[in-house]
Amino acid sequence: MRLLHTSDWHLGRSFHRVSLLDAQAAFLDHLVATVRDHGVDAVLVAGDVYDRAVPPLTAVELFDTALHRLAEAGVPTVMISGNHDSARRLGVGARLIERAGIHLRTDPDGIGTPVVLPDPPHGDVALYGLPYLEPALVRKRLGAPKADHRAVLSAAMDRVRADLADRPAGTRSVVLAHAFVSGGEPSDSERDITVGGVASVPAGVFDGVDYVALGHLHGSQALTDRVRYSGSPLAYSFSEWRHRKTMWLVDLAPDGGVTAERIDCPVPRPLARIRGRLDDLLADPALDRHEDAWVEATLTDPVRPAEPMVRLARRFPHALGLVFEPERADTADDLLSYARRLRGRTDQQIAEDFVTHVRGAGPDARERAVLHGAFADVRADLAVREREVGR
Repeated sequence: MRLLHTSDWHLGRSFHRVSLLDAQAAFLDHLVATVRDHGVDAVLVAGDVYDRAVPPLTAVELFDTALHRLAEAGVPTVMISGNHDSARRLGVGARLIERAGIHLRTDPDGIGTPVVLPDPPHGDVALYGLPYLEPALVRKRLGAPKADHRAVLSAAMDRVRADLADRPAGTRSVVLAHAFVSGGEPSDSERDITVGGVASVPAGVFDGVDYVALGHLHGSQALTDRVRYSGSPLAYSFSEWRHRKTMWLVDLAPDGGVTAERIDCPVPRPLARIRGRLDDLLADPALDRHEDAWVEATLTDPVRPAEPMVRLARRFPHALGLVFEPERADTADDLLSYARRLRGRTDQQIAEDFVTHVRGAGPDARERAVLHGAFADVRADLAVREREVGR
């Protein structure tokens, strides 16, 4: 049986305030084409369909269109809710939609009830959907001993294995889950799911099934041959600039063996991270290849340059991010404690030091006068209040 594993669509999300709706629509076109061109038997969507619990109408319309197209393709689709989704909203109409071959798994009570796909003459394939399990909310429902991710996922997998044990010998099994599994490489764009200081669970929690289709981490990666993250189809932070965005095309052999290959997703615009002094970045011919990319620039100028984003955009019109990390030699003062550095200094001096630290150069005469006037106004206001309190 051939499976297409994807996740983390985050419909409705933007990239540094740039709408990704067209790029997400292009990805869904690509997904449907992949289903048809590669003879896919089932599509697995491992959570975070939407970017937030109450998605914008445009995202809902895009999702609705995707459901219709998948149903028209006649290929069963199994989807679970992720930590960004509202499980209740995503699951509305699930039993009705199931008649069209779209199986939404958003309710923890349905964990032990798989979608069973016949694969003659090799036997059935049971697909179990484990929606994102917020430990504090599902602990009692699942009978978990503790309210943490490992405990609730272990309890959920106990239900999966119990159901699988009652099925005919040779039934192959697939689990969809949305979780942070140990060994996975995170990026900056995933929402933290830490509970009690522990966010990750060991891959061994999923022992006993043939394939585990994971969602949550945005980089495509294989933790084992049988436990994989598809990653997000689009980049949602500059930390993903080195990611190759793909889906997994998984072949499940009659004996439960797994082979998988990556199917590349459309890239709306490449990402680039560049670093250096502004004048150097504007003149370096080696950076020509990034002029059409979404760019994050880290400026190392000792003194913050004037209008850096305006100047940067003249060469890199799609520049979206600016970071300042000035090159400065540490001085003895930098190594002193904060309290020692403030000892004996006036408010004016402390404020001027702050300007120097942030900008890389101290205030000029006009700026010092502004600071002086601000402190004088504050002192006058405090004096008035003290007199009023003393009456």
